[in-house]
Amino acid sequence: MLRKNTSSAADARTKVNTLIGEGTVFDGNMTSSDTIRIDGTINGNCVCEETLIVGTEGQIIGNITAQNIIISGRVQGDIIANGKLEFLPTGRLTGNITANALVIDEGAYFDGKCTMTDSSSSHSYSQESE
Repeated sequence: MLRKNTSSAADARTKVNTLIGEGTVFDGNMTSSDTIRIDGTINGNCVCEETLIVGTEGQIIGNITAQNIIISGRVQGDIIANGKLEFLPTGRLTGNITANALVIDEGAYFDGKCTMTDSSSSHSYSQESE
């Protein structure tokens, strides 16, 4: 079996409980208490209490809320990452971000507003992308 390399160390160590496979289209909102990996298309909002991974062929058209988020596919919608949000080189986002920690690899695309939160205080900082 040939596997695509998604090049994130966290991605490789994460146990996936729910998988939306390549070629699958899911219409509606999705909620999970465990880790989700999206390699197909979701037309709706996603709420995940653990890690949400959007693979290179994955696409979400809707808002995402999760503890940690790894994006190497496409997202059109707003994102709230209570922990870490990571964009891999093939990741593309059109929408706004609220995150505690943000990593954007070279080659990734982001068009929107970013608000960084600080879990140790009530302060937040905003930065417009250019």
